[in-house]
Amino acid sequence: QVQFVESGGGLVQPGGSLRLSCVASLSSFRAYGMAWYRQAPGKQRELVAIITRGGSTTYADSVKGRFTISRDNAKKTVYLQMNSLKPEDTAVYYCNSESGRLVWGQGIQVTVSS
Repeated sequence: QVQFVESGGGLVQPGGSLRLSCVASLSSFRAYGMAWYRQAPGKQRELVAIITRGGSTTYADSVKGRFTISRDNAKKTVYLQMNSLKPEDTAVYYCNSESGRLVWGQGIQVTVSS
């Protein structure tokens, strides 16, 4: 069964940084485009960033220039470096395939507050 385990979240002040990690138990991890998603309280889950199997990246307008997605195929891990964090970035962050069709993990809470 596919499993995603997210880590690296927490409480940070506005303007701060966090680096999220997601380890995927995918036997063919390198064949998948991967993505980070987030869900804020009372809102629908939204796509934050995508990294294709070839390494191309795409970002939501709200995080462009502040967040960076990357991957390490040998470790079956996808990362999200988040800089210049804002209160509106507060959400539970999840990783999944680019299509979002695999089983969701527990996610990791990110809270941006002074």
